[in-house]
Amino acid sequence: MIATYHKYILDFKQASGTSRGVLRKKETWFIVLLENNKQGVGECGVFRGLSIDDVPNYEDILKWTCEHIHLGLEALLIELYNFPSIQFGLEMAFQSLQSQDQFELFPSEFTQGKKGIPINGLIWMGDESFMKSQIKSKIEAGFSCIKMKIGAINFQTEIELLKSIRKEFSSKEIELRVDANGAFPPAEALEKLKILSDLDLHSIEQPIKQGQVDDMASLCEKTPLPIALDEELIGVFSVTKKVELLQTIKPQFIILKPSLIGGFGGSTDWIIAAENQNINWWITSALESNIGLNAIAQFTFKLNSNLPQGLGTGGLFTNNFESPLEVNQGELVYNKDLTWNFNL
Repeated sequence: MIATYHKYILDFKQASGTSRGVLRKKETWFIVLLENNKQGVGECGVFRGLSIDDVPNYEDILKWTCEHIHLGLEALLIELYNFPSIQFGLEMAFQSLQSQDQFELFPSEFTQGKKGIPINGLIWMGDESFMKSQIKSKIEAGFSCIKMKIGAINFQTEIELLKSIRKEFSSKEIELRVDANGAFPPAEALEKLKILSDLDLHSIEQPIKQGQVDDMASLCEKTPLPIALDEELIGVFSVTKKVELLQTIKPQFIILKPSLIGGFGGSTDWIIAAENQNINWWITSALESNIGLNAIAQFTFKLNSNLPQGLGTGGLFTNNFESPLEVNQGELVYNKDLTWNFNL
């Protein structure tokens, strides 16, 4: 088996705002495996400024991984326990290599084009008119679940935007989720959650910054609005620590980004820990290319979640790889009439 790695820069169609800043480009890496005239491809979706494995020698670790590919998947996953994005890339690449079709990792009614995956429409931060136009286009495109990034512009302006949606659409017609990306100071968070709860929202992601476990536990206990942990899960590697974190904070939901938490294996560990504590979950992409998004979507479909997932990011980039993935009427679908064009 021969393994190589390749860097790729994804360019956003338009600058995308979060409370952590504005995104214009997204760095990603690919591991390509060759064996017996077959190819397997996996994406190591490191997220600079967010991933626990955002380290200066990231490329050196990838080089080491490819040079030691003979160790096999299980040994490498153990060796790379604190590099979740590389773990995921390896899981993906080996699964791809073993599959009949390198892009059909988990055959299902999804990959057959028979069923789609309900997803949320993502509203990026910006000025009021920009956010309004995004909301309008998502509703016109048939989304019944909208997720809005909040915490960077004036809070009252964000409340007015949410109110404007609720004036036209009830919670039965449009499910609203908000994502603060840790923007609220702990001292102000509960009061802001009370204001947001009046708008009949589904949930809020990560209201305060990760790592403030006691504050988050207190917030989850008192909140009038369901809280979903997101960034809080990053860097928690052992199953014991995962169980302890959920027992301490007791969130209403957790959100799983496979590139940030150790791929299929890491996500499965979190799901088991959450379900044992009656905590619900959904899965979200982390700005991977269509290669990573495809793997996450196929994995997600097999889990039979009843919630809209966060898998609508494939159309954000000007130079994404052509693929059968499409968004249609608020669902991610696999269009068998379209083909892959993966060229590095």
